[in-house]
Amino acid sequence: MRLKPTLRAFSPLLLSAALGLSHASGALAADDSQPDLPRSMTWSSYDVGSAGYAEASAIADAFGRKYGTRIRIQPSGSAIGRLQPLLTKRAEVAYLATEAFFASEGVADFADRRWGPQDLRALAGRPSSFGIFTAADANIRTMQDLKGKRFAYVAGNPSINLKCDALLGAAGLTRDDVDARMFPTYNATMSSLAQGKADASCTTTTPSQLYELAESPRGIHWLEVDPDDKKAWDRLRQIAPFLQPYTETVGAGLSEDNPVNIFAYRYPVLTVRADQDEDFVYNYLKAFDETYPMYKDGTAVMNRWKLDKAGTPPIDVPFHPGAIKYLKEKGIWTDEMQAWNDKRLARLEALQAAWKKAVAEGEGKSDEAFAKIWDNYRQQAIDSL
Repeated sequence: MRLKPTLRAFSPLLLSAALGLSHASGALAADDSQPDLPRSMTWSSYDVGSAGYAEASAIADAFGRKYGTRIRIQPSGSAIGRLQPLLTKRAEVAYLATEAFFASEGVADFADRRWGPQDLRALAGRPSSFGIFTAADANIRTMQDLKGKRFAYVAGNPSINLKCDALLGAAGLTRDDVDARMFPTYNATMSSLAQGKADASCTTTTPSQLYELAESPRGIHWLEVDPDDKKAWDRLRQIAPFLQPYTETVGAGLSEDNPVNIFAYRYPVLTVRADQDEDFVYNYLKAFDETYPMYKDGTAVMNRWKLDKAGTPPIDVPFHPGAIKYLKEKGIWTDEMQAWNDKRLARLEALQAAWKKAVAEGEGKSDEAFAKIWDNYRQQAIDSL
């Protein structure tokens, strides 16, 4: 997802990281308290120009300057392109978006019988706000007011569309309750309100098209989800269980004096394979935490990488034991978080077991038939929890 540029001035070192390789700054110091990191690593991320790539580059630069670790960032514009290097062990860490959840659930791109639920774990994830915005002149003031209104979706983008559906679900609505308009690209979707082609859509708060809408004759308005409305949040999390309430003050039409209660998902999500070495994960997260002062001002939202925000559930996949170990040492991890993690892990294991049954039953059958079989087994697994 491309956001309105918020990068502050890059140093020459950070610029080199943005080209895919951070500077090495000599041998690692012989200090037992220092994280034990590989001499070099590869991280996958969203493509060049994205917020995820910019943030990975800033963090890679910090690793290089503090520890002398060389980082190659491998960008990709597709979910599979970001995940494949991780699964084939060509990348140690992936900076993912909602494809982390999709891959663990075996849905969207990962419902194909070549994939299925992937055994992934999280280290941390920066809270990234997301909400429904409307044209101010459309006179839509509550979620219920969306009924029958022109709602813009992005064709072929399950990550955004799932979150839109979750927000509608909070109000007890579905796509059938709105006049769903499908636009071919993200840019076209976000521009559709200013062009008078739609009345509402959903995304993060900082894309350039939203600032243009705010400054246009139509104006911009954000719809709120009451963080204390338990029924609304229960409905929302039935669709997207990794979401959490969030009060946003940064974005088009927003400020400290004009905040909005929407939700946050995690982007990027620092993701590893479940079988990744526990000591590596522990040391990576320790290094990530210790270099935070060096990268926290890289963009307007990078201060949200502080682990008391980024190292907590809910998140797309279960936390890795190595990450939990470090978070416990920092006094962040609680019994409530462990209970969440146990529940999330049980869901993943149930889906993996259901996938095996679906693959066996679907052997020799068409892709369409297999999709129906998997949908049935997947829902049974979720309902059993």
